[in-house]
Amino acid sequence: MKCSKLLEDGDGDGDGDGDGDGDIYSSMAGGISSFWGPVTSTTDWCEQNYAYSSYIAELFNTMSNIPGIILALFGLVNALRQRFEKRFTVLHISNMILDIGSMLFHATLQKVQQQGDETPMVWELLLYIYILYSPDWHYRSTMPTFVFIYGAVFALVHSLVHFEIGFKVHYVVLCLLCIPRMYKYYIHTQDRSAKRLAKSCLITFLLGSICWLCDSLLCEEISRWYFNPQGHALWHTLMCFNSYFANTFLMFCRAQQLGWNPQVLHFMGLLPYVKIEKPKAQ
Repeated sequence: MKCSKLLEDGDGDGDGDGDGDGDIYSSMAGGISSFWGPVTSTTDWCEQNYAYSSYIAELFNTMSNIPGIILALFGLVNALRQRFEKRFTVLHISNMILDIGSMLFHATLQKVQQQGDETPMVWELLLYIYILYSPDWHYRSTMPTFVFIYGAVFALVHSLVHFEIGFKVHYVVLCLLCIPRMYKYYIHTQDRSAKRLAKSCLITFLLGSICWLCDSLLCEEISRWYFNPQGHALWHTLMCFNSYFANTFLMFCRAQQLGWNPQVLHFMGLLPYVKIEKPKAQ
């Protein structure tokens, strides 16, 4: 049972008669009513709803997306400043859209916002597939055209027939398509700093997946703990860094392919980024 489902009878007195004030919705927690109305999303994570504000359904799950927006903005500025290919500009913007969509979804737990979270997740993976496989694609226009059409069709179908298990399976399949190519890039990269980026990407993904699974599968047990570790929020934060490490690693590999002499430097000694030196002719 999710923590947010503690008050299901509508009036909060536990008698199930539903005679409470109509303005106080079943998603209420701790005496705070929902500004957005009843929860309509098909998933509701292991965080007590509206525990801190009537405007934010899941505070930790909402705020944990902020690091992703900051990291994507930093990556976008670096890509634009050094004139990387437009694919990386679009990728960083896609990361920001995904995080903003996730914030809106967890703040409202409305089905329409859930579409705005899940659809960008698929679009982002399609971008990764394009960036990973396009260097070996013989016809330059066919792959971006296919990816665009596929993403548009998915968005339309997903809005009409909302997938639940089907969405998760589809997302996992797209992830699996990225793994062999990422591994190929890793074994062909000799730079230790770049390899460290790839390893950081893998570590954050594995740790984030563990947090996601624990939050999803052990919620009933976690809800009895004195302290909720907020596994889904930790998943968000770890995946924010995962995306940034993946983007930076791919920028390094692409710069190598183009002969731009890339280096991995660290902003303020902490945050890695790619610095390139293009030939004067470019």
